[in-house]
Amino acid sequence: MDTIDVVLDTYLNYLTVEKGLSRNTLEAYGRDLGRYSDFASRRGIRSWDGMTPELLVAFLEQRRTTGLSSVSMNRSLVAIRGFHKYLIQERLAETNPVAHIELAKSWIRLPNILNREEMETLLKTPGHETPARVRDTAMLELLYATGLRVSELIALNMNHINWQAGYLIAFGKGSKERIVPIGQAAYDAVKSYADQARPLLLREKRSDVLFLNRRGERLTRQGLWKIIRFYALRAGLRKKVYPHTFRHSFASHLLEGGADLRSVQMMLGHADISTTQVYTHVSGERLKIVHKKCHPRG
Repeated sequence: MDTIDVVLDTYLNYLTVEKGLSRNTLEAYGRDLGRYSDFASRRGIRSWDGMTPELLVAFLEQRRTTGLSSVSMNRSLVAIRGFHKYLIQERLAETNPVAHIELAKSWIRLPNILNREEMETLLKTPGHETPARVRDTAMLELLYATGLRVSELIALNMNHINWQAGYLIAFGKGSKERIVPIGQAAYDAVKSYADQARPLLLREKRSDVLFLNRRGERLTRQGLWKIIRFYALRAGLRKKVYPHTFRHSFASHLLEGGADLRSVQMMLGHADISTTQVYTHVSGERLKIVHKKCHPRG
């Protein structure tokens, strides 16, 4: 096995043990870095000190020509950047080819969001006619109020919500715990569901799970996706709405309302504030629209 492959295996073990990354993230990083290692081997590189900024750019350009999405391109660069920082840290290399390479703006795909009016329409769509609809209203309100990931929402148990203080405890990537305020509208919706609709879905079973399906079991990711797609179509929205649309809209609307980037980062559970900064681009686009509409020289 080549030296570069040995070092790569050591790094992936380090991510597993020391960083506590999720399995999906580890698999994605492993694929990205595996391709990076193959590229280096084909160039005759036997030590990571042999990788130059020019070769790194060539690798990224090669990946881009395969039709890779902007998100995947950025993830590859993040994985490579972390790998080279590790090499320097462990004195396995002396040079860092990524030090002066930034994410190309043309590779950054701005997140898909709903404006406030569209979100309001979507949140009102489920209604309260049946226990399932009360649940659905509560889930949509909570997604928008907290910016939770889908996996975090469906993992919620009853004791993860502090009803007195009005916040919840979410468990993010790597089982990292964070506290997120709920807000009054979402609090009322979730409390109504927990008190009135959840016992009917539970059907005399015992469970700590917050959001239940019709069988009284924990809702799945696929189940939540189908629910969101159903109500987006029912609301007549022209945009494609995904579960993550709520998270993107949450962050963008907070920043538009004057929230500071650090607070938004904490509520989203981003380890790196640069991940949160993509939403400042969205807010910037919004400001351009307002300027064009309202300024006499716009």
